Amino acid sequence: MSQLNIFGEEISECCTNPITGFTRDGFCSHHPLDHGLHLVCALMTKDFLEFSKSKGNDLSTPRPEFNFPGLNEGDAWCLCSMRWLEAYQHASAPKLYLRRTHQEALSVIDLDILQNFALDLN
Repeated sequence: MSQLNIFGEEISECCTNPITGFTRDGFCSHHPLDHGLHLVCALMTKDFLEFSKSKGNDLSTPRPEFNFPGLNEGDAWCLCSMRWLEAYQHASAPKLYLRRTHQEALSVIDLDILQNFALDLN
């Protein structure tokens, strides 16, 4: 079964440097074991990374035991849909690549909200 973005098209790769996705394949694909729903392809900002760390999820520090390189401002990464929504509610949400964001993210975040943060709509 193909993975689709929020527009119902085949999902595009989010990032391979650093390698992202629940299965570390570069895509924000839906996977039955991914209870965090890492479906939103976001461009990391200093503000978001600090917000996430303040909530107990330090995305800046490398964790090799989890194949996690640590993120920097400017990196693209598949975020947990609920964490992105929480950041949005606290005015700390990063911009998004919607063609790289899985359609299942719409079960958590309204399309209108996602479109307001789009980097790839023109």
